[in-house]
Amino acid sequence: MESKIDVLSTVTVENSGDLYKLVDTLNRTLKRENLMFGLALDAEDETKSVFTIYRT
Repeated sequence: MESKIDVLSTVTVENSGDLYKLVDTLNRTLKRENLMFGLALDAEDETKSVFTIYRT
């Protein structure tokens, strides 16, 4: 069975030490809704993070 992951939205925000807590809470709370959230450092500016919402 093939798993399809669609990107719903991506936004670049100022980096904060607590952003991972938000992403973790969203993933735990909304996984039943087939949503997944990601957080990564911006490749061009390490003072920013890229927040992405996926539908699984």
